[in-house]
This record gives sequence, structure tokens and C-alpha cells, in this order.
Amino acid sequence: MFPKTGSNLHSSSDEADLALLISRALLAELGASHRATKTAMGWTGASERTVKHWLAATHVPQGNHLVSLVRHSDQVLGAILVAAGRGDLRISLELNLVRVKLLELAALLERA
Repeated sequence: MFPKTGSNLHSSSDEADLALLISRALLAELGASHRATKTAMGWTGASERTVKHWLAATHVPQGNHLVSLVRHSDQVLGAILVAAGRGDLRISLELNLVRVKLLELAALLERA
């Protein structure tokens, strides 16, 4: 038997924390229904079982699935920014949302 000589790149607790952050973000954005699972499947191309693991916070989305989730979900993007220690950048996301809402309001006022 060979001794384990490799080093861990990240701890399992870090991965569990990230899984929980992403799960909470997905649940906040999509809810806990079967429709939420189908929506995340459509966003990522992942299997139903895989998405259910993400929602249950037992697995972390990897690679292209994580990028697809961030592309479609501001909540997941915010969670990733917090996990990366860049939570201050979430403000710019919120400012952009306020900008869009103000433009929509201005368009409504012009029609009235």
C-alpha cells in the first residue's frame, strides 16, 4: 500500500460551504418545486439528479454548469462573488437592476 503524498487543494468544508451558498441562491431564485429543477436543467443541460444534488447542497456545480448558472442567475452570481471574497461587487449588480427598473418606469411614464 502506498502512502498518501498528495496535498488537498481545498478542504471538504470549503466545498460544503460553497454547495450551501449555491443551493440557497438557487432556492431563492427558483424555489423548491419540480419546476425549479426543470428550469436549472434547461439553463445548464445537467441531468435531473445532478440538479437535485445542487438544490440539496450535497454537490457543487462544476465547470460549464457553474458558468451556465451564473449566466442565468443573479443570485448564484452573488453567491459566487461572496465565496470569492468579492461580495462588494454585488452592489454593481444591484445598481444595474435599479437602472433597468428606472428605465422601465420612465418608459411607462412617457406612455401615460
